Amino acid sequence: MIRKLLRRVFSKAPPAHKPALIPLVKHRIRRESISPGARQTIARLQEHGHAAFVVGGAVRDLLAGIVPKDFDIATDATPEQVRGIFRRSRIIGRRFRIVHVMSGGETMEVSTFRAGNDVDSETDAHGRVLRDNVFGNVEEDAARRDFTINALYYNPADETITDYHHGVADLGQKTLRMIGDPRKRYREDPVRMLRAVRMAAKLGLVIDPAARAPIREMADLLENVPAARLFDEMLKLLFSGHAVECLRQLREEGLHHGLLPLLDVIMEQPLGERFVWLSLANTDARINAGKRTSPGFLFATLLWHEVLAAWEARKKGGEPSIPALHAAMDEVLDIQGGKLAITRRIAADIKDIWILQPRLENRAGRRPLRIIEQPRFKAAYDFLLLRAESDEQERALADWWRVFLEADTETRLALLTPEKKPARRRRRRSKGSEDTSAPEADA
Repeated sequence: MIRKLLRRVFSKAPPAHKPALIPLVKHRIRRESISPGARQTIARLQEHGHAAFVVGGAVRDLLAGIVPKDFDIATDATPEQVRGIFRRSRIIGRRFRIVHVMSGGETMEVSTFRAGNDVDSETDAHGRVLRDNVFGNVEEDAARRDFTINALYYNPADETITDYHHGVADLGQKTLRMIGDPRKRYREDPVRMLRAVRMAAKLGLVIDPAARAPIREMADLLENVPAARLFDEMLKLLFSGHAVECLRQLREEGLHHGLLPLLDVIMEQPLGERFVWLSLANTDARINAGKRTSPGFLFATLLWHEVLAAWEARKKGGEPSIPALHAAMDEVLDIQGGKLAITRRIAADIKDIWILQPRLENRAGRRPLRIIEQPRFKAAYDFLLLRAESDEQERALADWWRVFLEADTETRLALLTPEKKPARRRRRRSKGSEDTSAPEADA
């Protein structure tokens, strides 16, 4: 214990400069911009004698004129102290212990100020931090955050922002700058390279040269990140509302190889590349319009042309069409499962969209009436529209379905193609057999 205390005392470097205390008149973020649950949580922590702030992304987004999705809270209270103050709360996490505090319909993430990652932190052979539960003060907490624009602390009580690393100025200058040595920070957490790309695309920032330079050569560190965590970060990136720009920058920085191993192959195909970009643009448009989006749909589009290639190969090998499609789907998802922890629910949605594609081509009999009752029909139909728009599928098929769905029942029935009945086998009788059967008929 004494050795650890000495290490903390002598390793703690004083801040290079005093933090800036920015008043309301300059930043213009009123406390009403903070969710009621976050305001109440901070107020109760402060009533119990603790420091507490809205921190990081929420403050950054408010300064950029973006409505935050959530409001994270940082405090000097330990997880156990937070748990003791709030009855509706629970401590979660292993690598980074935080408290989920429930207030009304909101769930706030409350984290204790952390000390620097070089103090008593458990790391792997590559320097990635495995456990980060060494508590510190607010200055240390600000220093260990990744980018300057995330080291911002907003106090609803007096409506001030405490800025420890000139994050407000960097945001105003459209610069994404790393706190500390970028190489060391990327080793601590390789996912920071993905965050850099996502935030730069989302906020229209330029990555500072010092933070950008090491990314390409350190990209292989992403191989050491757990698949589930990498998948979560991938979802944030693809559903940021700026997926097109994110993906372009991922390719520029050489990061896409570790995220979707099949992405290069997909984009080298003329039809596949157009299909992927149309899908990403469609997702961005839906998110920015406030419409619902589906991870299953997006991943189904990203992986579709690999499924097509595997499907065609199996059919050429003599496998029946539908069993070949099922085998191709499993093959592609198994390859992705080695890197991305796609959940069973999302994988099921992906398969449902894929398996309905050949069924949408069959308009005979009453099959279309049965298909539209399928739970994933709407997603499969939207998928078909993207295929037609990218010239992979005939537009006539997409047009037929569009007319069919807009029509009334009588018109739908008229649009159905008559189902071909299998030819009946005719018994060929020889002349002799016909003669022998005649007396029986007469009888």
